[in-house]
Amino acid sequence: MSKHRSVTIVDIAEAAGVSIATVSNVLNRRKVPMAEETIRKVEKAAEELGYRRNVMAASLSRKKSYELGLIVPGFIGYYGLFAEVMERTAHRFGYHMSVFSAGGYDPDMEKRHLDVLLQRRVDGLFCHGLAMSTDTTRHIVSDGTPLVLFNGWNWPQDIAAGAVNLDFAGGCLEAVRHLVRQGCRSLFYLGRSRAHETNKQRLKGFRQGAAEAGDGIRSYVLEADPQPMAELVRMTREMSGDGPVGILAFDDLVALRFMSAAIEQGLRVPEEYKIFGINNDVVSHSCYPQITTLDIPYSQQARLAVDLMLRQLGEDEKAGEEHERQALREGHEIRIPLTLIPRLSTAAT
Repeated sequence: MSKHRSVTIVDIAEAAGVSIATVSNVLNRRKVPMAEETIRKVEKAAEELGYRRNVMAASLSRKKSYELGLIVPGFIGYYGLFAEVMERTAHRFGYHMSVFSAGGYDPDMEKRHLDVLLQRRVDGLFCHGLAMSTDTTRHIVSDGTPLVLFNGWNWPQDIAAGAVNLDFAGGCLEAVRHLVRQGCRSLFYLGRSRAHETNKQRLKGFRQGAAEAGDGIRSYVLEADPQPMAELVRMTREMSGDGPVGILAFDDLVALRFMSAAIEQGLRVPEEYKIFGINNDVVSHSCYPQITTLDIPYSQQARLAVDLMLRQLGEDEKAGEEHERQALREGHEIRIPLTLIPRLSTAAT
């Protein structure tokens, strides 16, 4: 075979000793009865011959690419882990997931990535709550490509097929209740306003918990990023009253940075400062004292998001268990509760 000629399914059929139709069924993952040995022979022949599918041509011929697009703000922490789980989940259902980072909530980069994915004729899009305006997003997805949001609150139903959201507001409410039970009378939320709606949901739960605790509780909101953590520690010391100080951080990394700065200044955790993070990242249980946090059900969120997309693509038979289908039927937004994991950083003294 000439090295300049592209390998075709005819070549694979001859090498594997099967029909062209069988090769097509294997390569396109069609659900037809086939022996495992036949599948292995076809895949081995394709690999040995160096076969590469022409995805664009395939998608034009059958009007389906079996490719999905995912846009996340970045690849650090929650977003990177969620992207990995989404890739694995999509793969289980015969789809490839192309993942792009928006460079930290950059609306111009978001728009560029969405344009590229649509040019590649992806079957569907998954996006974090976007920094772009609703009008811009509506125009981009006006061709009918389904859009499913994760952690996207209050988006119009004519733009997104639905949203699968972690209940950060409810989780932060429980976090504040936990800190108050541990004797904290001064509460601080260390937020990241650049995270837009995700930060707002955390702040919503924090404020609800502080209000619920009554007049004896003082609460404050500080930005985690502009000034060094040592300066934030100094500010909390000046603003707090008697008893241990409760810190609810935007995520575990912010919690760890603050805790390190507090300990460096000679403060005791959890006796003087009780620190609470979010996401249950590896840093939360790799430090001392280990950080109390909210666990993220990555697999559940990914499965519900993919289930919602499969329904939009007419593949209801691939949907999950009945309780998951019921959740998808209950409304435009699916909320997933978070689990509180108490550790030494808030332990009672």
